[in-house]
Amino acid sequence: MKRSILVVTLATALALTLVTAAIAGPVLDNILKKGQLTVGLTGGQPPMNAKNKAGKIIGMDVALAELIAKNMGVKLKLATMPFPKLLPALEAGKVDMVISGMTITPERNLKVAFVGPYYISGKGILTKRGTVTAIQDAQGLNQQKFRIAALKDSTSQAMVKEAAPKAKLFTTGTYDAALEMLLNDKVDIIVADYPFCALTAFRNKDKGLTSGDARLTFEPLGIAMSEDPLLINWMRNFMTLIEGSGLLDELRNHWFNEKVWMKELP
Repeated sequence: MKRSILVVTLATALALTLVTAAIAGPVLDNILKKGQLTVGLTGGQPPMNAKNKAGKIIGMDVALAELIAKNMGVKLKLATMPFPKLLPALEAGKVDMVISGMTITPERNLKVAFVGPYYISGKGILTKRGTVTAIQDAQGLNQQKFRIAALKDSTSQAMVKEAAPKAKLFTTGTYDAALEMLLNDKVDIIVADYPFCALTAFRNKDKGLTSGDARLTFEPLGIAMSEDPLLINWMRNFMTLIEGSGLLDELRNHWFNEKVWMKELP
């Protein structure tokens, strides 16, 4: 990955930090006073976020969080928790932002603000080779014989409920728990974000796993945060900056197209 991924420019970073320090809203003011940005994520959604062999969390979400913290002039703290607990933690003020492959939906946006999208994803399927031939599209999931796992309180769960009401749905707090169920034949299919399905199938070819060839839905991933107008304004301007400078494209290319970082995973 190019060094520019981690650092915008010193002049830009200082300018952004000085502007935020001059006048801040309640959440942003607290971040600057503490000198720390706390970001909530699951730590188990590769390539968005995942633990490497040393136990460090890496991924697209982490790299983005690092950029944000650096340009605020503060340290970054990552708070890991199951997916269903992320938004409640944000609403309770336990984290300042959630960056964890979270889809922007009207329902979520009624409760918290979103900035983005920083990546366009979509739902995919992860299953064993003998099952995938029976599924041609989302409607193909709607069969009584299928047992489907999805993250609790996720858009994957919502999609299964809507598109496959005949199937038996199992919800889990983590992708690891869902994957274990699939490998142990306790479920037939995992419905999850397409990048996770493709990556996990690639890493588990020897176990007979495969993923669908196409995204089943349109999923804009965003950064969730509390209602602090200045923080939201800062984030929108910052995202415009890294999008226009090409840094965001570099991040996407590294985590979704390059394979070098995969050697770090357990």
